[in-house]
Amino acid sequence: MPIAASPSRDVALETRVFWERFKKPIIAALSIVLLAVIAFTGYRFYSDRRAAAASAALAGANTAQQYEEIIDRYANTSAGADAYILFAEAQRRERKFAEANKTLEKFIAQYPKHELLSTAKLAMAANLDSMGKVDEALAIYQQIASDYPHSYAAPLAMLSQVYILKAKNRNDDARRICETMLTQYRTSFWAGEAMQQLRLLKPITSSTPPPMAVPMVPPMLANPALPAPQAPPAPNQPQSAPSPKKP
Repeated sequence: MPIAASPSRDVALETRVFWERFKKPIIAALSIVLLAVIAFTGYRFYSDRRAAAASAALAGANTAQQYEEIIDRYANTSAGADAYILFAEAQRRERKFAEANKTLEKFIAQYPKHELLSTAKLAMAANLDSMGKVDEALAIYQQIASDYPHSYAAPLAMLSQVYILKAKNRNDDARRICETMLTQYRTSFWAGEAMQQLRLLKPITSSTPPPMAVPMVPPMLANPALPAPQAPPAPNQPQSAPSPKKP
C-alpha cells in the first residue's frame, strides 16, 4: 500500500507568520531589557564616579567640618561610612564626648553590618569612660568581647575592662579576665599585656579574714601567775591557829 507523502514545511513562511503575530510583544520585551541594561550601566558609572569623588574628598579632609560635609554629600558610600568614624574621632579630640557618641550612634543605625561596627562601639565605650560613666562603658566593653570574640576589638575591650575593674577595686574579676586573655590569645601581643596586668594585681583575699596572730611575749616580761583565791572564813567561827613551825 503506498504511503502518503507528508506535506513539505516552509520554515521561512512559518517564521514570518510567527514574527507577524508576536512582533509587538517581542519588541516591547527587548526594549525593556535594553533600557534596564542602559540604566544599570549608567548607575554603575555614576556610583563609581561618586565613590571615587568621595574617596578623594576623604583623603584630603582633616577637620570635623570637612568630615561632616562628606557625610552629607556622599551618603551610602564607603568613604561616607568611614567619615562617620573620623568625624567622631575629631569630636573626641575636641573633648565633645557626647556629640561623638551621637555621631557613632547614627553610624551604627545606618550601617548595622559594617566591618567597623566593633570599632564604633569601642569608641563609644571610651567616650563614656572619659565622661565618668564607667558602668556604662564597662557594659559596652563586655558586649564587644562577647559579640565580636574574633575581632581585633575583643582583646582591647577585655583589657579596658581590666583597667576599670582595678579602679573599682574588683581585683578578682580583673584577674579572671586576664586569665581568659592568656587562654584565648596565648601567642599574641595581648597575652603579654594580660600577664603584665596580672603581675600588678594584688593576691586574692578570702572572704573570711585570717585569724589574728597572738603576740609572743618574752617570759621575763610576762605577768606572774597569781595564786588561786581562798574562801574567807565563816562568820562567828574562830580561825584555826597557825601550825607551829618545825625546828
